[in-house]
Amino acid sequence: MRVAMYYRNNDVRIEEMPIPKIGNGELLVKVMASGICGSDVMEWYRIKKAPRVLGHEIAGEIVETGEGVKNYKIGDRVFVSHHVPCNTCRYCLSGYHTACETLHRTNYDPGGFAEYLRVPEINVRSGIYILPENMTYEEGTFIEPLACILRGQRVANLKAGQSVLVIGSGISGLLHINLAKDTGAERIIATDVNEYRLNAALKFGADSIINAKENVPERVRKLNDGRLADCVIVCTGAMPAIEQALQSVDKGGTILFFAVPEPGINISVPINDFWRNEIKMVTSYGAAPSDLALAMEFISARRVNVKDMITHRLGMSEAQLGFKLVAEAKDSIKVIIEPWR
Repeated sequence: MRVAMYYRNNDVRIEEMPIPKIGNGELLVKVMASGICGSDVMEWYRIKKAPRVLGHEIAGEIVETGEGVKNYKIGDRVFVSHHVPCNTCRYCLSGYHTACETLHRTNYDPGGFAEYLRVPEINVRSGIYILPENMTYEEGTFIEPLACILRGQRVANLKAGQSVLVIGSGISGLLHINLAKDTGAERIIATDVNEYRLNAALKFGADSIINAKENVPERVRKLNDGRLADCVIVCTGAMPAIEQALQSVDKGGTILFFAVPEPGINISVPINDFWRNEIKMVTSYGAAPSDLALAMEFISARRVNVKDMITHRLGMSEAQLGFKLVAEAKDSIKVIIEPWR
């Protein structure tokens, strides 16, 4: 089978690998669509394990079932979660599934940018979701990223009637904007340095946009009746963006670090001001099974407009172009690889 083997962002090669052999309790899935995530082009992170077949936002069709598989059959259209928690450790039982050691060790074989993948037994037990009839494979690739967004906004306790500042209007930022709109945010302000993405932010629910090169806190006050934002969502690891977030949150507000800088970079927090004004800083990583199930419901019900976020549909042979588009972060939003295109 063909795979897109990642060596670095500008070196993604189409190579041949054997179709994985499945064992008892396992599944073989034909990958029909696989989204390129922003984390796939975090070169400082990915290059450590290269060469590797990446891809974790997949939807496909079951083409083979291992002995003992009872709940799924050949022909089922599915989304497959790459990381699954044990659901029994103290972290899972406390609701922190993404801190589970099992979740960080699990994955499918070899990765989503392949024509087929093997789903291990533990993933079959708690990481397979049957796609609703009204959901396309392309829409299914958004289940994992939207689940991460849902988890993040829940952690931040985002509520109807709040003002929201989304810093960074890439795919994560746009999903945050669209979901905050559905939640009933009173005012949504988006920032970016890219005009294409700022226009996309307006399309997907932002009430106002700010070029990140401007004085963001000052512009937020002007756009938000003299107040800073109740909830600031950071969707980029760039240090200027983080500094803007620290300066743009209102008293009693919350900053959600949905994205963070690379390891080794620390941030300086005006802790005395935050203490006096009861400002909270929270982080969110990944998604749990309940988040994935809820994301699937939201997409199926068209509560979040994921379909119109797709800007590029590429075949396997164009994987290098896909990585280039996502890494450059210019005139693209969601890039999807369709191995059989």
